[in-house]
Amino acid sequence: MTEISRRAVIAAAGGAMAASSAAAQSAGPSAPRPERGGKGADILGPQNRPRAAEEPFTLAPPATDHGTMPNLKWSFADSHMRLEEGGWARQTTIRELPVSKAMAGVNMRLKAGAVREMHWHKEAEWAYMIKGKARITAVDQDGRTFADDVGAGDLWYFPGGIPHSIQGLAADGVDGCEFLLVFDDGGFSEDSTFLLTDWLAHTPTDVLAKNFGLPEAAFAEVPQKELYIFPGPKPGPLAADKMGGSGPVPKTFSHRMLAQEPVRTRGGSVRVTDSTVFPASVTIAAALVEVEPGGLRELHWHPNSDEWQYYLSGQGRMTVFGSESKARTFDYRAGDVGYVPFAMGHYIENTGDTTLTFLEMFKSPRYADISLTQWLALTPHPLVQAHTGLDPKLVEALPETKSPVVPG
Repeated sequence: MTEISRRAVIAAAGGAMAASSAAAQSAGPSAPRPERGGKGADILGPQNRPRAAEEPFTLAPPATDHGTMPNLKWSFADSHMRLEEGGWARQTTIRELPVSKAMAGVNMRLKAGAVREMHWHKEAEWAYMIKGKARITAVDQDGRTFADDVGAGDLWYFPGGIPHSIQGLAADGVDGCEFLLVFDDGGFSEDSTFLLTDWLAHTPTDVLAKNFGLPEAAFAEVPQKELYIFPGPKPGPLAADKMGGSGPVPKTFSHRMLAQEPVRTRGGSVRVTDSTVFPASVTIAAALVEVEPGGLRELHWHPNSDEWQYYLSGQGRMTVFGSESKARTFDYRAGDVGYVPFAMGHYIENTGDTTLTFLEMFKSPRYADISLTQWLALTPHPLVQAHTGLDPKLVEALPETKSPVVPG
């Protein structure tokens, strides 16, 4: 083969590869076009088609979206995963989601027997068990003790400064557990917790010996760095871990959220857990919301706090109204975090064909929301009609009681 023919073959092969690559790109996941009616245009440059397909209302927002709003969505799939022997942790804080100033979240997994080592935080810790089972323990400032086994749908709350531990259990065929932690400060960092092993490793041995009344040799095996998550001894019966001390804590640190009777509507249900039913939880209030296909978490806002959301299942769409003619729409799926700044109006619509389930969390001892429908129903009707242009008969028919989830 001559040099010229050899070059021709190579060029042809290169052209075929380029064509194949272009075809593969065009055959990839379809993405929405940034066009609406006669506005916008297609994208000529490179684009991340799978990512764009996940956010159709970001690339081609509805006509009702307007102005500049902060990003109100973060996916735990984009968070750094800290891998440890026996589990993992990943977090969503103000560093990942800058608007999230009031609260931060950590998603954690512990295999059976694995321990999130004994520690405490400056911030209070609220938790929702996603799956599996765990044993939690704590001791308060008066030497009162706490131990409980928590399962899917259960909550716990440890006030700031209260030392505690979490250990995964094997139960019902599940190897350990996975849970969501929410902290009452957006600047929280999971890497800044006060760990028992970290403190011991940074205390002179002679001081440890003097403090505990033991020989220095007793501390020869103290770890030289934090354990964080590590395999621990298999726990025995819960009763054996209920240490006496000065008696049990006066307000239990755990709560069975799913045991609460929900507010049921034709569009779904809501369970509200705040300090009125979980007295220990004085800085975090929460609601577990289920929206049936086509249903809507009604137009509303919260008069007492920002809202931090975690999506457990299904898919939904939220539009947030920020005054000054500003509004922005986001799509959410399981594992995503949503955020609504204080007092901003919003709704959440189920855009899938299965139940949409998510948590709403607030830095407040009490849960509070204001329903747009109820507000209009309880305001003098001529005034409402003048604002909305609705037929007076329709205004008269507006329900005076809240329906937090409405059907599609």
